[in-house]
Amino acid sequence: MTYASLSPQAALPSPSTAVWQLGPVPIRAYALCIIVGIVLACWVTERRLRQRGVAPGAVLDIAVWAVPAGIIGARIYHVLTSPEKYFGAGGDPMKAFAIWEGGLGIWGAVAGGAVGAWIAARQLGIPFTVVADALAPGLPLAQAVGRLGNWFNNELFGGRTTLPWGLEIHRMDPDNPGHALRDDAGQPILEPGLYQPTFLYEALWNLGVVALVLILDRKLRLGRGRAFALYVMGYTVGRFWIELMRTDDANQILGVRLNVWTASLVFLGALIYFVRVRGPREYLIPIGVAATATTSATSDLSQVDLSERETGARAAAPEGYRKVSEEQFHIWRDTGVAPPESADDDGDGSDGPTGEAATGDRTPTDGTPEAPDGDRADATGVRPADRDS
Repeated sequence: MTYASLSPQAALPSPSTAVWQLGPVPIRAYALCIIVGIVLACWVTERRLRQRGVAPGAVLDIAVWAVPAGIIGARIYHVLTSPEKYFGAGGDPMKAFAIWEGGLGIWGAVAGGAVGAWIAARQLGIPFTVVADALAPGLPLAQAVGRLGNWFNNELFGGRTTLPWGLEIHRMDPDNPGHALRDDAGQPILEPGLYQPTFLYEALWNLGVVALVLILDRKLRLGRGRAFALYVMGYTVGRFWIELMRTDDANQILGVRLNVWTASLVFLGALIYFVRVRGPREYLIPIGVAATATTSATSDLSQVDLSERETGARAAAPEGYRKVSEEQFHIWRDTGVAPPESADDDGDGSDGPTGEAATGDRTPTDGTPEAPDGDRADATGVRPADRDS
């Protein structure tokens, strides 16, 4: 018997299959969505790291640590917050390792990924706050793509609805994960009615967070981890109201879903950090690599060339990085001349001046006021605002 006839004609369909066999190898939609999301996040982060002076390819070294740590952290959070599924009556402890069946907590993913990224950043000599700010728009983009995996799995939906974008949900086969149950005619069985597509709401919200971070980061020149804090605040606000709409099983505290409490606490922590931390955007120049001035006027990623190859060999990686002001970075990038190290470093993390001089309100020695950063073109003809992704 099928219940499709009970649903209104206007509806969002759901896939009846989330796993395909390629010979003996299962291809899972959930895993594919996560992989695509990771690739997009790495691409965005690579662009933003290079705009801040980090050598090309550093994001791969960071991802080697951050991605596995993030997946492990995501699974640990899920298992710890839903232990009855694995260790309760009738539970199967070995299922705790079945990541392909779903069950990754974003809170654990961010925490675990942060630990992995911190380890990699220390090895590369890159300040962790620079990595975090570069990742800020890429992470919600990856989350938006990852939510499509929930659509394939027919999971994480909300309550019943009569809205025209209500979601059809298949009754999935517990004995054949990734496949819908079928009736005697071989047709996939639908649950009665339509449901709120909360996974879609979250995906669209995440795309809005991407835009929010990019716009405000370009306008405010955020640094010191504040772009990442902005992402956290934006995401948790959306997760708060979307979580209240979900109807899947979840542990509760005082009658409220655990993830609602988590979103509230994480938002407050990010807000406090965003308000209390101040400072200009951080730029870096490499240590231990010969500089060659870049002359390209077309690429928004132009910088000192660290990727030249001799007889096919990869250029030597920097020994580390120095923090400099934005003005010093642009001079170094355009001329190849590194600024002298300041003997009276004020501790703000850059070798250049602090305050107005560090944030772009500079006056040339001839007394002519210089145009603000948003209107000033560098030697390549590209304005700083045009370099941000």
